[in-house]
Amino acid sequence: MRRISGRSGSSGISRRSLVAASAAGAAGALLPGVARPAAAAPRGGAVSAASASYRAEYHFTVPDQWKNDPQRPIWIDGEYHYYYLYNPDYTTGGTTAGTAWRLATSTDLVSFTDRGIAVPKDTTPNGDVWSGSAVVDTENTAGFGAGAVVVLVTMSPDDNAYTQAQYLYYSTDGGRTFTPHGTDPVLPNPGVRDFRDPKVIRDEERGRWVMALAENNKVGFYHSPDLRSWTYAGGFIKDGIGVLECPDLFRITGEDGVRRWVLGVSANGKASGLPNTYAYWTGAFDGTTFTPDAPDPQWLDHGWDWYAAVTFDKRDRHGTLDPRTRYAIGWLNNWDYANTTPTLDHDGFNGTDSVVREITLKRAPDGTRYLASRPVRALDAHVSRTVRLGDLRVDGHRVLGYTGTAYELTTEITWDRLTGAGLQLRRSTDGGRHVDAGIYGDYAFVNRGPTGNPDSSGRWQESRSPFDPAARTVRLRILVDRTSVEMFVDDGRYTHSTEVFPDPADTGIALFTLDGGAVFKNTVIREFAL
Repeated sequence: MRRISGRSGSSGISRRSLVAASAAGAAGALLPGVARPAAAAPRGGAVSAASASYRAEYHFTVPDQWKNDPQRPIWIDGEYHYYYLYNPDYTTGGTTAGTAWRLATSTDLVSFTDRGIAVPKDTTPNGDVWSGSAVVDTENTAGFGAGAVVVLVTMSPDDNAYTQAQYLYYSTDGGRTFTPHGTDPVLPNPGVRDFRDPKVIRDEERGRWVMALAENNKVGFYHSPDLRSWTYAGGFIKDGIGVLECPDLFRITGEDGVRRWVLGVSANGKASGLPNTYAYWTGAFDGTTFTPDAPDPQWLDHGWDWYAAVTFDKRDRHGTLDPRTRYAIGWLNNWDYANTTPTLDHDGFNGTDSVVREITLKRAPDGTRYLASRPVRALDAHVSRTVRLGDLRVDGHRVLGYTGTAYELTTEITWDRLTGAGLQLRRSTDGGRHVDAGIYGDYAFVNRGPTGNPDSSGRWQESRSPFDPAARTVRLRILVDRTSVEMFVDDGRYTHSTEVFPDPADTGIALFTLDGGAVFKNTVIREFAL
Protein backbone atom coordinates (compact mmCIF):
# COMPACT_ATOMS: atom_id res chain seq x y z
CA MET A 1 0.00 0.00 0.00
CA ARG A 2 1.50 3.29 -1.10
CA ARG A 3 0.65 6.71 -2.41
CA ILE A 4 -0.12 7.44 -6.04
CA SER A 5 2.75 8.78 -8.11
CA GLY A 6 1.61 11.49 -10.48
CA ARG A 7 3.04 11.78 -13.96
CA SER A 8 5.49 14.34 -12.59
CA GLY A 9 6.51 12.00 -9.81
CA SER A 10 4.69 13.97 -7.10
CA SER A 11 2.43 12.34 -4.53
CA GLY A 12 -1.30 12.68 -4.80
CA ILE A 13 -4.29 11.36 -2.89
CA SER A 14 -3.63 8.40 -0.66
CA ARG A 15 -4.19 4.88 -1.88
CA ARG A 16 -5.90 4.15 1.42
CA SER A 17 -8.58 6.67 0.48
CA LEU A 18 -8.81 5.14 -2.99
CA VAL A 19 -9.54 1.64 -1.75
CA ALA A 20 -11.91 3.13 0.82
CA ALA A 21 -13.88 5.15 -1.73
CA SER A 22 -17.36 4.04 -2.60
CA ALA A 23 -17.18 1.76 -5.60
CA ALA A 24 -20.84 2.18 -6.52
CA GLY A 25 -21.33 3.42 -10.04
CA ALA A 26 -17.75 2.80 -11.14
CA ALA A 27 -18.78 0.28 -13.75
CA GLY A 28 -21.70 2.34 -14.93
CA ALA A 29 -19.34 5.17 -15.80
CA LEU A 30 -17.05 2.92 -17.75
CA LEU A 31 -18.60 1.96 -21.03
CA PRO A 32 -20.88 4.76 -22.22
CA GLY A 33 -19.25 4.77 -25.64
CA VAL A 34 -19.54 1.03 -26.27
CA ALA A 35 -22.67 0.22 -28.22
CA ARG A 36 -24.39 -3.07 -27.51
CA PRO A 37 -24.22 -5.51 -30.40
CA ALA A 38 -27.19 -6.10 -32.61
CA ALA A 39 -26.37 -9.80 -32.89
CA ALA A 40 -24.67 -12.04 -30.35
CA ALA A 41 -21.86 -14.26 -31.58
CA PRO A 42 -20.14 -16.23 -28.78
CA ARG A 43 -19.91 -19.97 -29.19
CA GLY A 44 -22.44 -21.60 -26.92
CA GLY A 45 -25.23 -19.06 -27.28
CA ALA A 46 -26.03 -15.37 -27.03
CA VAL A 47 -24.55 -13.40 -24.14
CA SER A 48 -25.80 -9.97 -23.11
CA ALA A 49 -23.57 -7.42 -21.40
CA ALA A 50 -26.17 -7.04 -18.69
CA SER A 51 -25.95 -10.66 -17.55
CA ALA A 52 -22.52 -11.97 -18.58
CA SER A 53 -19.67 -12.48 -16.15
CA TYR A 54 -16.50 -10.42 -16.41
CA ARG A 55 -14.60 -12.72 -14.04
CA ALA A 56 -11.47 -14.07 -15.69
CA GLU A 57 -11.50 -17.73 -16.68
CA TYR A 58 -7.85 -18.58 -16.05
CA HIS A 59 -6.32 -15.54 -14.32
CA PHE A 60 -6.33 -15.12 -10.55
CA THR A 61 -9.15 -12.91 -9.27
CA VAL A 62 -10.06 -11.86 -5.75
CA PRO A 63 -13.17 -13.75 -4.47
CA ASP A 64 -14.99 -10.51 -3.61
CA GLN A 65 -14.50 -6.82 -2.88
CA TRP A 66 -11.01 -5.45 -3.64
CA LYS A 67 -7.42 -6.54 -4.19
CA ASN A 68 -4.30 -4.70 -5.24
CA ASP A 69 -0.60 -5.44 -4.62
CA PRO A 70 0.62 -9.04 -4.84
CA GLN A 71 2.98 -10.04 -2.04
CA ARG A 72 5.89 -12.30 -2.93
CA PRO A 73 4.71 -15.95 -2.72
CA ILE A 74 6.69 -18.33 -0.55
CA TRP A 75 7.06 -22.12 -0.73
CA ILE A 76 5.80 -24.09 2.29
CA ASP A 77 5.27 -27.86 2.43
CA GLY A 78 4.71 -28.35 -1.29
CA GLU A 79 2.52 -25.30 -1.85
CA TYR A 80 3.04 -21.72 -2.85
CA HIS A 81 1.51 -19.33 -0.35
CA TYR A 82 0.35 -16.26 -2.23
CA TYR A 83 -0.58 -13.27 -0.09
CA TYR A 84 -2.12 -10.10 -1.50
CA LEU A 85 -3.60 -6.83 -0.29
CA TYR A 86 -7.33 -7.26 0.28
CA ASN A 87 -9.97 -4.80 1.46
CA PRO A 88 -13.15 -6.58 2.61
CA ASP A 89 -14.83 -3.21 3.17
CA TYR A 90 -14.23 -1.77 -0.29
CA THR A 91 -17.88 -1.07 -1.05
CA THR A 92 -18.68 0.43 2.36
CA GLY A 93 -15.48 2.34 3.16
CA GLY A 94 -15.69 4.59 6.19
CA THR A 95 -13.63 3.89 9.29
CA THR A 96 -12.94 0.30 8.19
CA ALA A 97 -11.03 1.39 5.11
CA GLY A 98 -7.74 -0.18 4.17
CA THR A 99 -6.17 -3.52 3.44
CA ALA A 100 -5.38 -6.83 5.10
CA TRP A 101 -3.30 -9.69 3.69
CA ARG A 102 -5.44 -12.46 2.20
CA LEU A 103 -3.96 -15.85 1.36
CA ALA A 104 -4.40 -18.25 -1.56
CA THR A 105 -2.39 -21.45 -2.03
CA SER A 106 -1.39 -23.27 -5.19
CA THR A 107 0.74 -26.20 -6.25
CA ASP A 108 1.01 -25.15 -9.92
CA LEU A 109 0.48 -21.34 -9.88
CA VAL A 110 -2.48 -21.65 -12.24
CA SER A 111 -5.22 -22.96 -9.96
CA PHE A 112 -5.50 -21.34 -6.51
CA THR A 113 -7.40 -22.20 -3.32
CA ASP A 114 -8.63 -19.31 -1.18
CA ARG A 115 -7.56 -19.52 2.48
CA GLY A 116 -9.08 -16.29 3.79
CA ILE A 117 -7.43 -13.42 5.64
CA ALA A 118 -4.00 -14.27 7.07
CA VAL A 119 -2.72 -10.90 8.34
CA PRO A 120 -5.75 -8.94 9.58
CA LYS A 121 -6.10 -5.20 9.66
CA ASP A 122 -7.02 -2.98 12.60
CA THR A 123 -5.93 -5.49 15.25
CA THR A 124 -3.43 -2.95 16.62
CA PRO A 125 -3.58 0.85 16.98
CA ASN A 126 -1.49 1.05 13.80
CA GLY A 127 -4.46 0.25 11.56
CA ASP A 128 -4.32 -1.62 8.27
CA VAL A 129 -1.38 -3.48 6.72
CA TRP A 130 0.22 -2.46 3.44
CA SER A 131 2.83 -4.11 1.24
CA GLY A 132 5.86 -5.99 2.52
CA SER A 133 7.23 -9.49 2.30
CA ALA A 134 7.08 -12.85 4.02
CA VAL A 135 10.07 -15.11 4.70
CA VAL A 136 10.44 -18.58 6.19
CA ASP A 137 12.84 -18.32 9.14
CA THR A 138 14.28 -21.82 8.88
CA GLU A 139 17.11 -21.14 11.37
CA ASN A 140 14.94 -19.46 14.02
CA THR A 141 16.89 -16.21 13.82
CA ALA A 142 13.90 -14.20 15.07
CA GLY A 143 13.14 -16.50 18.00
CA PHE A 144 9.63 -17.55 16.99
CA GLY A 145 10.71 -21.11 16.22
CA ALA A 146 12.44 -22.84 13.33
CA GLY A 147 10.26 -22.60 10.24
CA ALA A 148 8.18 -19.70 11.52
CA VAL A 149 6.88 -17.40 8.81
CA VAL A 150 7.80 -13.78 9.45
CA VAL A 151 6.17 -10.85 7.68
CA LEU A 152 7.76 -7.40 7.50
CA VAL A 153 5.06 -4.95 6.45
CA THR A 154 4.48 -1.23 6.17
CA MET A 155 1.90 0.41 8.40
CA SER A 156 1.07 4.10 8.73
CA PRO A 157 -1.00 4.86 11.83
CA ASP A 158 -1.86 8.38 10.66
CA ASP A 159 -2.04 7.56 6.92
CA ASN A 160 0.80 10.02 6.48
CA ALA A 161 3.83 9.60 4.23
CA TYR A 162 6.07 10.66 7.12
CA THR A 163 4.71 8.05 9.55
CA GLN A 164 5.20 5.01 7.32
CA ALA A 165 7.27 2.43 9.17
CA GLN A 166 7.99 -1.30 9.12
CA TYR A 167 6.27 -3.70 11.51
CA LEU A 168 6.60 -7.41 12.18
CA TYR A 169 4.00 -10.20 12.22
CA TYR A 170 4.77 -13.88 12.70
CA SER A 171 3.08 -17.23 12.10
CA THR A 172 3.72 -20.60 13.75
CA ASP A 173 1.04 -22.50 11.80
CA GLY A 174 2.68 -22.58 8.39
CA GLY A 175 1.73 -19.08 7.30
CA ARG A 176 -2.05 -19.45 7.70
CA THR A 177 -2.56 -16.98 10.56
CA PHE A 178 -0.32 -14.23 11.92
CA THR A 179 0.22 -12.46 15.23
CA PRO A 180 1.58 -8.92 15.58
CA HIS A 181 4.95 -8.62 17.32
CA GLY A 182 3.94 -5.78 19.60
CA THR A 183 2.81 -2.38 18.41
CA ASP A 184 6.15 -0.66 17.85
CA PRO A 185 7.91 -0.69 14.46
CA VAL A 186 11.03 -2.78 13.99
CA LEU A 187 12.23 -0.11 11.57
CA PRO A 188 10.88 3.36 12.50
CA ASN A 189 10.61 6.17 10.01
CA PRO A 190 13.70 8.39 10.32
CA GLY A 191 11.72 11.45 9.24
CA VAL A 192 11.57 10.96 5.48
CA ARG A 193 8.66 11.07 3.07
CA ASP A 194 7.72 7.66 1.62
CA PHE A 195 9.26 4.80 3.59
CA ARG A 196 7.59 1.56 2.62
CA ASP A 197 7.28 -1.82 0.89
CA PRO A 198 10.07 -3.83 2.58
CA LYS A 199 11.44 -6.70 0.50
CA VAL A 200 13.50 -9.08 2.64
CA ILE A 201 15.90 -11.74 1.40
CA ARG A 202 18.40 -14.01 3.12
CA ASP A 203 22.07 -13.18 2.45
CA GLU A 204 23.52 -16.64 2.98
CA GLU A 205 27.06 -15.56 2.12
CA ARG A 206 27.15 -13.12 5.04
CA GLY A 207 24.74 -14.88 7.39
CA ARG A 208 22.21 -12.05 7.68
CA TRP A 209 18.97 -10.68 6.33
CA VAL A 210 18.86 -7.87 3.77
CA MET A 211 15.93 -5.51 3.28
CA ALA A 212 15.30 -3.38 0.19
CA LEU A 213 12.99 -0.48 1.06
CA ALA A 214 11.23 2.07 -1.17
CA GLU A 215 12.19 5.60 -0.10
CA ASN A 216 10.76 7.98 -2.72
CA ASN A 217 13.54 8.21 -5.35
CA LYS A 218 15.78 5.72 -3.53
CA VAL A 219 15.87 2.04 -2.66
CA GLY A 220 17.45 1.78 0.79
CA PHE A 221 19.35 -1.32 1.91
CA TYR A 222 19.29 -2.55 5.52
CA HIS A 223 20.89 -5.46 7.38
CA SER A 224 19.55 -7.55 10.25
CA PRO A 225 20.72 -10.65 12.14
CA ASP A 226 17.26 -11.49 13.47
CA LEU A 227 14.52 -9.71 11.44
CA ARG A 228 13.78 -7.55 14.49
CA SER A 229 16.59 -4.98 14.47
CA TRP A 230 17.73 -3.26 11.28
CA THR A 231 20.76 -1.16 10.35
CA TYR A 232 20.96 1.14 7.34
CA ALA A 233 23.71 0.13 4.90
CA GLY A 234 23.27 2.24 1.76
CA GLY A 235 20.97 3.04 -1.11
CA PHE A 236 20.38 3.16 -4.84
CA ILE A 237 18.97 6.41 -6.24
CA LYS A 238 17.07 6.87 -9.51
CA ASP A 239 15.26 10.04 -10.57
CA GLY A 240 12.96 10.59 -13.52
CA ILE A 241 10.59 7.63 -13.17
CA GLY A 242 8.37 8.85 -10.34
CA VAL A 243 8.21 7.55 -6.79
CA LEU A 244 9.87 4.14 -6.57
CA GLU A 245 7.66 1.44 -5.07
CA CYS A 246 7.62 -2.31 -4.39
CA PRO A 247 11.37 -2.95 -4.64
CA ASP A 248 12.64 -6.37 -5.66
CA LEU A 249 16.12 -7.84 -5.23
CA PHE A 250 17.27 -11.28 -6.35
CA ARG A 251 20.10 -13.25 -7.91
CA ILE A 252 19.66 -15.32 -11.06
CA THR A 253 21.91 -17.46 -13.25
CA GLY A 254 21.80 -16.57 -16.94
CA GLU A 255 21.57 -18.92 -19.88
CA ASP A 256 25.32 -18.45 -20.33
CA GLY A 257 25.98 -19.58 -16.76
CA VAL A 258 26.83 -16.10 -15.44
CA ARG A 259 25.13 -15.10 -12.19
CA ARG A 260 23.84 -11.53 -11.88
CA TRP A 261 21.85 -9.60 -9.35
CA VAL A 262 18.66 -7.83 -10.37
CA LEU A 263 17.14 -4.80 -8.66
CA GLY A 264 13.54 -4.06 -9.60
CA VAL A 265 10.97 -1.39 -8.69
CA SER A 266 7.45 -0.50 -9.69
CA ALA A 267 7.68 2.99 -11.15
CA ASN A 268 5.74 5.55 -13.15
CA GLY A 269 7.76 6.48 -16.22
CA LYS A 270 4.89 7.93 -18.26
CA ALA A 271 6.13 11.51 -17.95
CA SER A 272 9.30 10.40 -19.76
CA GLY A 273 7.49 8.28 -22.33
CA LEU A 274 8.36 5.11 -20.41
CA PRO A 275 6.10 2.39 -18.99
CA ASN A 276 4.28 2.54 -15.68
CA THR A 277 5.19 -0.99 -14.64
CA TYR A 278 8.27 -2.86 -13.38
CA ALA A 279 11.66 -1.26 -14.03
CA TYR A 280 14.79 -3.30 -13.43
CA TRP A 281 18.57 -3.18 -13.56
CA THR A 282 20.98 -6.09 -13.83
CA GLY A 283 24.22 -5.64 -11.93
CA ALA A 284 26.31 -6.57 -8.91
CA PHE A 285 25.38 -6.53 -5.21
CA ASP A 286 27.92 -6.92 -2.42
CA GLY A 287 25.40 -7.10 0.40
CA THR A 288 25.44 -3.33 0.85
CA THR A 289 25.73 -1.60 -2.54
CA PHE A 290 24.02 -2.36 -5.82
CA THR A 291 26.08 -1.43 -8.91
CA PRO A 292 24.01 -1.49 -12.13
CA ASP A 293 25.34 -2.61 -15.49
CA ALA A 294 23.74 0.49 -17.04
CA PRO A 295 22.27 3.67 -15.51
CA ASP A 296 18.87 3.45 -17.17
CA PRO A 297 16.45 0.64 -16.38
CA GLN A 298 14.86 -1.90 -18.63
CA TRP A 299 11.18 -2.74 -18.22
CA LEU A 300 9.68 -6.15 -17.62
CA ASP A 301 6.39 -5.05 -19.19
CA HIS A 302 5.54 -2.30 -21.69
CA GLY A 303 1.76 -2.39 -21.23
CA TRP A 304 -0.36 -0.15 -19.04
CA ASP A 305 -1.36 -2.66 -16.39
CA TRP A 306 1.37 -4.73 -14.73
CA TYR A 307 2.00 -2.92 -11.48
CA ALA A 308 3.29 -3.86 -8.00
CA ALA A 309 4.76 -6.99 -9.56
CA VAL A 310 6.83 -9.43 -7.53
CA THR A 311 9.25 -12.16 -8.52
CA PHE A 312 9.78 -15.29 -6.45
CA ASP A 313 11.65 -18.59 -6.30
CA LYS A 314 10.89 -21.37 -8.73
CA ARG A 315 10.94 -24.73 -6.96
CA ASP A 316 10.12 -28.24 -8.13
CA ARG A 317 7.65 -30.49 -6.32
CA HIS A 318 10.41 -31.53 -3.92
CA GLY A 319 11.24 -27.91 -3.09
CA THR A 320 14.54 -27.80 -4.99
CA LEU A 321 15.39 -24.27 -6.13
CA ASP A 322 15.93 -23.54 -9.84
CA PRO A 323 18.71 -20.88 -9.97
CA ARG A 324 18.06 -20.12 -13.66
CA THR A 325 14.35 -19.26 -13.47
CA ARG A 326 12.10 -17.13 -11.31
CA TYR A 327 8.38 -16.68 -11.30
CA ALA A 328 6.63 -13.30 -11.49
CA ILE A 329 3.08 -12.03 -11.01
CA GLY A 330 1.66 -8.51 -11.34
CA TRP A 331 -1.53 -6.62 -10.53
CA LEU A 332 -3.53 -6.09 -13.74
CA ASN A 333 -4.54 -2.54 -12.96
CA ASN A 334 -3.24 1.02 -12.79
CA TRP A 335 -3.67 3.66 -10.08
CA ASP A 336 -4.79 6.17 -12.72
CA TYR A 337 -8.11 4.30 -12.99
CA ALA A 338 -8.04 1.66 -10.26
CA ASN A 339 -11.78 1.88 -9.47
CA THR A 340 -12.94 1.88 -13.09
CA THR A 341 -14.20 -1.61 -13.84
CA PRO A 342 -17.46 -3.39 -14.67
CA THR A 343 -16.43 -6.40 -12.59
CA LEU A 344 -17.84 -4.93 -9.38
CA ASP A 345 -21.41 -4.40 -10.58
CA HIS A 346 -21.46 -7.63 -12.57
CA ASP A 347 -19.50 -9.97 -10.32
CA GLY A 348 -18.93 -8.28 -6.96
CA PHE A 349 -15.16 -7.84 -7.12
CA ASN A 350 -12.38 -5.54 -8.28
CA GLY A 351 -9.00 -7.23 -8.61
CA THR A 352 -7.31 -9.40 -11.26
CA ASP A 353 -3.70 -10.52 -11.63
CA SER A 354 -1.56 -11.38 -14.63
CA VAL A 355 -0.77 -14.99 -15.32
CA VAL A 356 2.29 -16.16 -13.47
CA ARG A 357 5.37 -15.86 -15.69
CA GLU A 358 8.66 -17.66 -15.83
CA ILE A 359 11.57 -15.20 -15.91
CA THR A 360 14.99 -16.05 -17.31
CA LEU A 361 18.17 -14.01 -17.82
CA LYS A 362 19.39 -13.77 -21.41
CA ARG A 363 22.12 -11.90 -23.26
CA ALA A 364 21.53 -9.90 -26.44
CA PRO A 365 24.06 -9.82 -29.32
CA ASP A 366 25.27 -6.40 -28.12
CA GLY A 367 26.07 -7.88 -24.70
CA THR A 368 23.06 -6.44 -22.87
CA ARG A 369 21.64 -8.79 -20.26
CA TYR A 370 17.87 -8.78 -20.00
CA LEU A 371 14.98 -10.65 -18.43
CA ALA A 372 12.73 -12.66 -20.74
CA SER A 373 9.19 -13.72 -19.84
CA ARG A 374 6.96 -16.63 -20.77
CA PRO A 375 3.67 -17.85 -19.27
CA VAL A 376 4.10 -20.49 -16.58
CA ARG A 377 4.52 -23.95 -18.10
CA ALA A 378 1.79 -25.41 -15.89
CA LEU A 379 -0.79 -23.74 -18.15
CA ASP A 380 -0.15 -26.64 -20.55
CA ALA A 381 -1.74 -29.05 -18.07
CA HIS A 382 -4.98 -27.04 -18.11
CA VAL A 383 -5.59 -26.99 -21.86
CA SER A 384 -9.18 -28.05 -22.53
CA ARG A 385 -9.39 -27.46 -26.29
CA THR A 386 -6.88 -26.87 -29.08
CA VAL A 387 -7.75 -25.35 -32.45
CA ARG A 388 -4.99 -25.68 -35.05
CA LEU A 389 -5.46 -23.22 -37.89
CA GLY A 390 -2.13 -23.90 -39.63
CA ASP A 391 -0.60 -21.35 -42.00
CA LEU A 392 -2.89 -18.47 -42.96
CA ARG A 393 -2.06 -16.12 -45.82
CA VAL A 394 -3.30 -12.57 -45.35
CA ASP A 395 -3.15 -9.55 -47.62
CA GLY A 396 -5.28 -6.89 -46.00
CA HIS A 397 -7.88 -8.46 -43.73
CA ARG A 398 -9.09 -11.96 -42.82
CA VAL A 399 -11.80 -12.84 -40.29
CA LEU A 400 -11.37 -16.20 -38.57
CA GLY A 401 -14.17 -18.64 -37.88
CA TYR A 402 -13.15 -19.06 -34.24
CA THR A 403 -14.92 -17.05 -31.52
CA GLY A 404 -14.18 -16.85 -27.82
CA THR A 405 -13.59 -14.64 -24.79
CA ALA A 406 -10.72 -16.49 -23.10
CA TYR A 407 -7.89 -18.29 -24.90
CA GLU A 408 -4.24 -18.26 -25.92
CA LEU A 409 -3.25 -17.57 -29.53
CA THR A 410 0.23 -18.26 -30.91
CA THR A 411 1.47 -17.48 -34.40
CA GLU A 412 4.62 -16.55 -36.32
CA ILE A 413 4.10 -13.79 -38.87
CA THR A 414 6.52 -13.71 -41.81
CA TRP A 415 6.67 -11.28 -44.74
CA ASP A 416 8.84 -9.86 -47.48
CA ARG A 417 7.55 -6.32 -47.47
CA LEU A 418 4.89 -4.57 -45.38
CA THR A 419 4.34 -1.76 -42.89
CA GLY A 420 2.42 -3.60 -40.22
CA ALA A 421 0.63 -6.82 -39.31
CA GLY A 422 -1.30 -8.22 -36.40
CA LEU A 423 -4.62 -9.30 -34.97
CA GLN A 424 -7.92 -7.81 -33.99
CA LEU A 425 -8.97 -9.54 -30.76
CA ARG A 426 -12.38 -9.52 -29.04
CA ARG A 427 -13.81 -8.18 -32.30
CA SER A 428 -17.47 -7.21 -32.61
CA THR A 429 -19.56 -8.74 -35.38
CA ASP A 430 -19.64 -5.44 -37.28
CA GLY A 431 -15.87 -4.98 -36.90
CA GLY A 432 -16.26 -1.67 -35.09
CA ARG A 433 -14.82 -2.78 -31.75
CA HIS A 434 -11.61 -4.74 -31.13
CA VAL A 435 -8.22 -4.82 -29.41
CA ASP A 436 -5.33 -4.58 -31.89
CA ALA A 437 -2.01 -6.36 -31.28
CA GLY A 438 0.97 -6.73 -33.60
CA ILE A 439 3.85 -4.80 -35.14
CA TYR A 440 4.03 -1.54 -37.09
CA GLY A 441 7.29 -0.22 -38.50
CA ASP A 442 9.87 -0.33 -35.75
CA TYR A 443 7.62 -1.14 -32.79
CA ALA A 444 5.32 -3.83 -31.44
CA PHE A 445 2.06 -2.63 -29.93
CA VAL A 446 -1.22 -3.36 -28.20
CA ASN A 447 -4.00 -0.82 -28.81
CA ARG A 448 -7.13 -1.01 -26.68
CA GLY A 449 -8.66 2.22 -27.96
CA PRO A 450 -11.31 0.66 -30.24
CA THR A 451 -13.00 -1.25 -27.39
CA GLY A 452 -14.17 -0.73 -23.80
CA ASN A 453 -11.27 0.12 -21.50
CA PRO A 454 -10.66 2.00 -18.25
CA ASP A 455 -8.77 5.00 -19.63
CA SER A 456 -11.36 7.73 -20.14
CA SER A 457 -8.62 10.27 -20.86
CA GLY A 458 -7.64 8.55 -24.10
CA ARG A 459 -3.95 9.10 -23.34
CA TRP A 460 -3.03 5.54 -22.47
CA GLN A 461 -4.52 3.53 -25.31
CA GLU A 462 -1.56 2.13 -27.26
CA SER A 463 1.50 0.61 -25.60
CA ARG A 464 4.69 0.15 -27.62
CA SER A 465 8.00 -1.70 -27.42
CA PRO A 466 11.00 -1.76 -29.83
CA PHE A 467 10.95 -4.04 -32.87
CA ASP A 468 13.46 -4.55 -35.69
CA PRO A 469 11.53 -4.56 -39.00
CA ALA A 470 14.56 -6.01 -40.80
CA ALA A 471 13.78 -9.34 -39.14
CA ARG A 472 10.73 -9.77 -41.40
CA THR A 473 9.29 -12.19 -38.89
CA VAL A 474 7.78 -11.98 -35.42
CA ARG A 475 6.46 -14.60 -33.02
CA LEU A 476 3.46 -13.57 -30.96
CA ARG A 477 1.97 -15.37 -27.99
CA ILE A 478 -1.16 -13.62 -26.78
CA LEU A 479 -3.23 -14.50 -23.72
CA VAL A 480 -6.79 -13.19 -23.91
CA ASP A 481 -9.19 -13.34 -21.00
CA ARG A 482 -12.46 -11.61 -20.26
CA THR A 483 -10.82 -8.35 -19.08
CA SER A 484 -7.22 -8.58 -20.23
CA VAL A 485 -4.77 -9.05 -23.07
CA GLU A 486 -1.14 -10.10 -22.45
CA MET A 487 1.21 -10.22 -25.45
CA PHE A 488 4.66 -11.87 -25.44
CA VAL A 489 6.85 -10.84 -28.39
CA ASP A 490 9.44 -13.26 -29.83
CA ASP A 491 11.50 -14.61 -26.90
CA GLY A 492 9.59 -12.54 -24.32
CA ARG A 493 12.04 -9.69 -23.85
CA TYR A 494 9.10 -7.42 -24.57
CA THR A 495 5.64 -8.00 -23.14
CA HIS A 496 2.45 -5.95 -22.98
CA SER A 497 -0.18 -6.45 -20.26
CA THR A 498 -3.34 -4.46 -20.78
CA GLU A 499 -6.68 -4.26 -19.00
CA VAL A 500 -9.64 -4.16 -21.39
CA PHE A 501 -13.41 -4.42 -20.96
CA PRO A 502 -14.89 -5.57 -24.27
CA ASP A 503 -18.60 -6.19 -24.55
CA PRO A 504 -19.06 -9.87 -23.60
CA ALA A 505 -20.66 -10.47 -27.00
CA ASP A 506 -17.51 -9.30 -28.83
CA THR A 507 -15.78 -12.63 -29.45
CA GLY A 508 -14.30 -12.54 -32.95
CA ILE A 509 -10.72 -12.57 -34.26
CA ALA A 510 -9.39 -11.06 -37.48
CA LEU A 511 -5.90 -11.00 -38.97
CA PHE A 512 -4.61 -7.94 -40.80
CA THR A 513 -1.64 -6.62 -42.78
CA LEU A 514 -0.80 -3.11 -43.94
CA ASP A 515 0.95 -2.29 -47.25
CA GLY A 516 1.73 -5.88 -48.10
CA GLY A 517 0.97 -9.53 -47.43
CA ALA A 518 2.15 -11.98 -44.79
CA VAL A 519 1.78 -15.57 -43.68
CA PHE A 520 0.57 -16.27 -40.15
CA LYS A 521 2.39 -19.57 -39.68
CA ASN A 522 1.42 -22.38 -37.33
CA THR A 523 -1.48 -20.45 -35.85
CA VAL A 524 -2.84 -22.26 -32.79
CA ILE A 525 -5.57 -21.35 -30.31
CA ARG A 526 -5.80 -23.03 -26.92
CA GLU A 527 -8.53 -22.77 -24.28
CA PHE A 528 -8.04 -23.55 -20.59
CA ALA A 529 -10.17 -25.13 -17.88
CA LEU A 530 -9.42 -24.74 -14.17
